[in-house]
Amino acid sequence: MNEYKLFVQRIGLVGITNILIALSSLILLPIMTKSFSISDYGIWVQINTTISLIPNIAALGLPYTMVRFLSAEKDKEKIREGFYSIASIVLASTFIISTLLFLFSKNIAVALFNGNVNIAMLLSVIIFLACLNALLLNFFRTFQQMKRYSVFLLIQTYLGVFIVSYFAIKGFSIYTAALGLLIANLVTFFIMALFIISNIGFKIPKFKNMKEYLSFGLPTIPSNLSYWIVDSSDRYVIGILLGTAFVGYYSPGYTLGNIIIMLVAPFSFLLPSVLPRYYDIGEIKKVKIFLKYSLKYFLLIAIPSTFGLSLLAKPILTILTTQEIASNGYFVTSFVALSSILYGIYGIISNVFILKKKTKILGSIWIIAAVLNIVLNIVSVHYIGILGAATATLLAYIVAFSITLYCVKDFKFEFDLKFVIKSIISSILMSLIILLTNPKGILNILIVIIICTIIYLTVLTLLKGIKKEEFKFFKELLS
Repeated sequence: MNEYKLFVQRIGLVGITNILIALSSLILLPIMTKSFSISDYGIWVQINTTISLIPNIAALGLPYTMVRFLSAEKDKEKIREGFYSIASIVLASTFIISTLLFLFSKNIAVALFNGNVNIAMLLSVIIFLACLNALLLNFFRTFQQMKRYSVFLLIQTYLGVFIVSYFAIKGFSIYTAALGLLIANLVTFFIMALFIISNIGFKIPKFKNMKEYLSFGLPTIPSNLSYWIVDSSDRYVIGILLGTAFVGYYSPGYTLGNIIIMLVAPFSFLLPSVLPRYYDIGEIKKVKIFLKYSLKYFLLIAIPSTFGLSLLAKPILTILTTQEIASNGYFVTSFVALSSILYGIYGIISNVFILKKKTKILGSIWIIAAVLNIVLNIVSVHYIGILGAATATLLAYIVAFSITLYCVKDFKFEFDLKFVIKSIISSILMSLIILLTNPKGILNILIVIIICTIIYLTVLTLLKGIKKEEFKFFKELLS
């Protein structure tokens, strides 16, 4: 039981961190939408969309490789060799890509930033640091230093929120706001680098295992890139076909629905470093137990959250943004929330491919979903606007989810379908309160959320969706 208790405690720590990270987006949302024009806010969205893209390519899949190959390593010499080998390759790759972005900044500016070349040039520097920071954060993830990981991630995120908010509120330009991201990334990079060097020392690598590392990491690039296409490329399509103002309408509703993703983040973060220890020594039963309960705990919160966010999207967006944005983009939230649930399930069960080192399958799944998503986006956005983008995203996730289920059918573990049905029934009954009250304003929405939470847990308990031993288990964790 001790390993499960430690696992859930770590999930709790990472879960709280991800809640705070998600809240940072919601904190910035009203500041950015009310401080800048819809068009400038659209540029801000495109900046962050691009920052989320490049590390998937520049890192060559090596941060995830580090998690898979070094998480069980105890020899500091091997850790130094592995880490600095990976870090050197990522540094070189990132520098080349950032340089190319800088050289083609004028073309990028015309396509994405309403011709603002200064934004495009600054972005190339931000991306360089963002890629390196992603690698350094994965060092702490690899060796399950969850407290340090959480602290550094929060420093980077909230330092950025503070600086960007200050510039926005003081009336500075969108370029200056973007400069705040650069400062936050730079400060965090130096702090993390000092911690890592003090922990393992420094070594000039000999690149002993790079062939094995790259053979594992490179096949994940199509998967990561294709996932980004499914998750984020719609902003590019909307921006190119409709303009940055429509990106501004679309993104807040997407951000709200995407909150569901934070619920799976602790599992997708911890499972890749926990499961290999048991899989590699043949303890398959423990692997299946981790997968079973990870799915259940994720869906326990994700299902009612999807119902709630879908019904409360418009009043919440009215508070967080403007009436114009809320009226034009609230319907996006339900599509994205449903997509997030499917991705959450995928994020847990796809660990089977990682354990078997069959990362090429992941790439194939997301390549199929990405091609479908791009085609659907181009066609549907042209005819039905941002509703088409939301629909295309959901359809792509359905395809990726379905293929994944088919591919893992030979690795059978218990999936509590009865619990899912009970959770849906409880969520429907909970939703009646929202429909009957139609809350508006922060206080009324908070009261309704509290009432709905009580109703959901009460009904689910009466339906025996949560067992007594699970209550006892969580009670022990908190004691």
